[in-house]
Parts: sequence; C-alpha cells; structure tokens
Amino acid sequence: MTTFEITPDSPWLAPLAGYSDLPFRLLCRSHGAGVTCSEMVSVKGLSFKNSGTRRLLNTCPDDEPVVIQIFGAEPQYFPETMEKLVSMGFRNFDLNCGCAVRKVMKSGSGVALMRDVGLLVRIAGIMVEKAAQHPDGGRVGVKFRLGPEYGDETYLDLAPRLEDIGVNWVTMHPRYGKQLFRGDADWNKLRKLKDTVSIPVIASGDLYTARDGVRCIEETGVDGVMFARGAMFDPTIFDRFRALRAGREMPPLDGTLLAEVVRQHIKFTKDYEGDGRSFRKIRSIIPRYAKGLEGIRALRGRLNQCASWEDLETAASEIETMKKADRISTPVDDNCL
Repeated sequence: MTTFEITPDSPWLAPLAGYSDLPFRLLCRSHGAGVTCSEMVSVKGLSFKNSGTRRLLNTCPDDEPVVIQIFGAEPQYFPETMEKLVSMGFRNFDLNCGCAVRKVMKSGSGVALMRDVGLLVRIAGIMVEKAAQHPDGGRVGVKFRLGPEYGDETYLDLAPRLEDIGVNWVTMHPRYGKQLFRGDADWNKLRKLKDTVSIPVIASGDLYTARDGVRCIEETGVDGVMFARGAMFDPTIFDRFRALRAGREMPPLDGTLLAEVVRQHIKFTKDYEGDGRSFRKIRSIIPRYAKGLEGIRALRGRLNQCASWEDLETAASEIETMKKADRISTPVDDNCL
C-alpha cells in the first residue's frame, strides 16, 4: 500500500458512511482526489469476522493511497484488529472520533470517545504501535470535532497529546458533537489547531465547493482539505480544486460532464462489485449527481424502473441533454463526515 505526502494541493475524499466504497473512491481518484478514505469500519465487527464489515475493506491496486478509518471504544479489540489489517497490506489508518450518529455514540465511539481523552489517546497509541509493524512503516491519523458538547474545546488538549504519542496527522471538523451539522463550521478553530501542533492538520466541514476548499486553506493555513458532502454531489470537485489552486479553468458542470461521471460510476460499480446490492445502491445515488438539472424527478422515476446495468447506462445518458438549473449543494446529515 502506497504512502502519501500531505500538501495543500492534494485534496482528500472523506470517510463517508454508505458512500466512500471502492467504486466511489476510484471515481473520485479519477477526478483528482489525492488520498481517499474508506467508510468507517467497526473494530469489533472485524474482530468477530462480520462479513458486512469485511466488505468495507474491498480494494484493488488502483485504490492507493487509501486510508482505512476504524472506530470503536474498547481498547482490547484494537491490537488484534490492527495486526490483521497490517497483515492484509494496509498501512494508512485513521481513528474516527468525530461521528455524531446516535448508534455510534451509544457504544462510546465516534465523538463520544472525546469524553475520555485518556482512553482515546490510549487507543490511538495502540494503532500507532501496530501500524509501525508494517514492513514499509505505517501511519495513523485521528479525525475529531471541537468537543462532544457545546463549548467543549477538547481538541486543544487532545491534539498535542496525539502528537506526543506519534500520530502522524489530525483532521478536524470544527463543530461540536451536539451540533451535528447545524450552524456553520468554525474555521477559526482550524487556525487555532494549526498553531497548537506541528503535525499536519487537515480541514473538514462546510467544504461544499472547490472554491470553499481554496478559501479554507487561505484563511486557516491548514495543510490540506477533505471533501465530504461536496464530493457526494460533484465528484469532479477535486479536479476543480486543483485547477483553482493552479489558476486554470475547468469545464462547466453541465449535463454532458455529469453524464460522463455517472457512466464512470456505473462502470466502476459493475466491474468491482456488480451484485444486486451494489446495483440498487448506485441506482439510488445517480439522482444526486443530477441535482440542479431540470427533469430530475422524471429521471428518478425511470431509474427506479431500471432492472439491468444496461438500463442504468441508458437512463444515465439522458442526463446529457438535461438543462442546468441553479445547482445547490444540500447538506446531508445522516453520514459520518
């Protein structure tokens, strides 16, 4: 597995529950994503050999560099699971301490882990120790929020302790756990975090467009940006970000380009998964790409009637002739971003 450099010009795809599977990672990589993250993987699920959990680890040679994001709150499960992942060839890992979904927090995982900084640091330390056993050396990051409750500035205590134990980078979504996705992400806290640690800081939160990403780097001085909801609506956001940073023009996000993106996603899904479950999943995702185009409701109806991969490709071709309306990225609050 390939390692990577963290730079402002190499945008990341965030770990998106239900979205950042292998086909979507390959799609985003083909449009300029420098680093991609897996969906978050349960340490306990891996320990008990859950088949659904193992599916999240599907990969291929073109899926590099990839970061495997894991979550859990019981340290006894981490050593064996990390050893298993390293033996499978994975060398880049991330600990999820930012998911605010209730079922994750009920287990003490996600942002709930920030309530016990000592436990969090202990778990991250196990990950650092085990990742180092990779023959080429492993790396570990931690993704977190400002704190679990409104007003908790837990990140200021947490980040230096993570740096001290050898964590290689940190990613912060500058909202509180209780805040979910309400209000605005506080980018000023990203600058404060950057001033607190010397390891790379990656920004997440309210990066809906490529321009948002460029502005975040300019305003906060972070070392990189991680696109989540922006990529879900526009997988070309990575190319657009790189073009803006380099002062280049990008083609308009019209029906022609979106139809090509959809065809690519269908192909990656068919080639690397190709089962009924993946068929139904991609069928439900396609309308997201056509958001802001006229005729989206009729397209959604036709997609629901598709019964084969060929039907999907035919329906996707209709996007090419759809006229562009005002395109608005709508926040999604059911994913761990």
